[in-house]
Amino acid sequence: MSGTAGSEQAAKGGPIASASRNPTLLQVGLALVENDLPAAEAILRPYLKRRPMDVAAIRMMAELAARVGRLADAENLLRRAIELAPGFTAARSNLATVLYKQNRPLEAVRELDKISLRDAGAELGNASLKAAAMGRIGRLGEARELYRRVLDARPNEPMVWMSYGHILKTVGEQGCAVEAYRKALELRPGLGEAWWSLANLKTVSFSGADISAMRDGLERRDLRDEDRFHLHFALGKALEDAGETEDSFAHYNDGNRLRAELVRYDPQDTRSHVDRSVALYTPEFFAERKGWGASYHDPIFIIGLPRAGSTLIEQILSCHSAVEGTAELPDLPDIAGRLKSGYPNSVAQLTADDCAALGAEYLERASVQRFTDKPFFIDKLPNNWLRVGLIRLILPNARIIDARRHPLACGFSNFKQHFARGQSWSYDLGMIGAYYRDYLTLMRHFDAVLPRFVHRVIHDRLVEDPESEVRRILEALDLPYEESCLQFHKNKRAVRTASSEQVRQPISTQGLDQWRRFEPWLDPLKAALGPAVDDWADAAKP
Repeated sequence: MSGTAGSEQAAKGGPIASASRNPTLLQVGLALVENDLPAAEAILRPYLKRRPMDVAAIRMMAELAARVGRLADAENLLRRAIELAPGFTAARSNLATVLYKQNRPLEAVRELDKISLRDAGAELGNASLKAAAMGRIGRLGEARELYRRVLDARPNEPMVWMSYGHILKTVGEQGCAVEAYRKALELRPGLGEAWWSLANLKTVSFSGADISAMRDGLERRDLRDEDRFHLHFALGKALEDAGETEDSFAHYNDGNRLRAELVRYDPQDTRSHVDRSVALYTPEFFAERKGWGASYHDPIFIIGLPRAGSTLIEQILSCHSAVEGTAELPDLPDIAGRLKSGYPNSVAQLTADDCAALGAEYLERASVQRFTDKPFFIDKLPNNWLRVGLIRLILPNARIIDARRHPLACGFSNFKQHFARGQSWSYDLGMIGAYYRDYLTLMRHFDAVLPRFVHRVIHDRLVEDPESEVRRILEALDLPYEESCLQFHKNKRAVRTASSEQVRQPISTQGLDQWRRFEPWLDPLKAALGPAVDDWADAAKP
């Protein structure tokens, strides 16, 4: 099949059929099924040199690139295949998947909108991906209905039931979410993520039968690593609630150990970033760039470590008539990631026009998540503490709230929390302690260099005296006090974090000292924190 002929056939929907008759591509397909990526690449590269317009081969090369994490290469290859064969539905579906994995859900939805969800028998995969992408951009009602439609047609899909449960949890339908997770487990009892999803609601009481089922699941030799570590985290939560502290910690520890083996994190990377930020962001740096950036006042960033009370602050503020809650937005990390190598040092090369354009771009991208005409909105991505200097440069009128919690309470809460993505530092107590110290170092630097640019909220104080702390927060944001902010638990807005159910309940001091039961096992965290164990709540230190 020549390249031209292949392109013509693809336009008629023929790439799959043509690939199935091509002995070379059959070999590649077998290699991909066996995950023998070197063998697949060794066959594909010379083949594509001979037939550079064979869209089936281009799609296979894109799949290979995606599997090794080269998502940008995969995207370019898939766009080339679609350019050659606009009717190549499978390639467009793959492109949507790659865009979604690159935190570009709106673009993924746009590609999926070009595909009939009944094409090529791909309704389940494409509809499920579209629902997940719509959930990511806040179109939760549409996502809910699309999952419901898929399940009406295919009721025996445990992964779809689980994803449906995630949406139901987000919109506050906890009872229905539990039913969806239970249905997923009925279909696949060893589905670890469904067990963890029940545990992660933080309000479900596991029965003795549930605990036995999770223990039995861990005994299976054919259990996938992903199911195994999810089961450990879920069982840790179930046993913690049952008062079996030592056994609970053992399962949290096993879950973290398994998860750490699957992610990469080098604490020196964070330390180096902090050191370079401290050296770069001096008073002189900002004085020389005074007046730069986009002049918008809209964003309120809530930063800090996860599990430090940021969702509670967001929920409180989103009850204010002037503030819209959104989500943990990926836009600022994406903008920072696009800057030249050597970030944050590369920020010094930006011009005034660059900074204004980047600030405007951030606002444009964030607008996808806004559904009201309120003048302010919240970006609650905790990791943006690493980007305070960039925020000041491109959005000098933005407001920043630093949510801070006792390092042992916060550290252990992160240790027992499995995050769906990111937070690769959180699976080792020593790494958590080092990360917390780096966070303190950088925030103290900005307290000194940019006084009052960051407003700090200590979680314990907020929980113990909510009215006083809420008044302080609103004063820092130049907003009038509204009594509705203290009725945050009545807010029906969607919440897309692990604290979704906790912030739908009245404020309580019950959780402040839960970590103390586990203190005998927290020595690695204490050692890594060093003086920060006691010296963590100060407003500002140079």
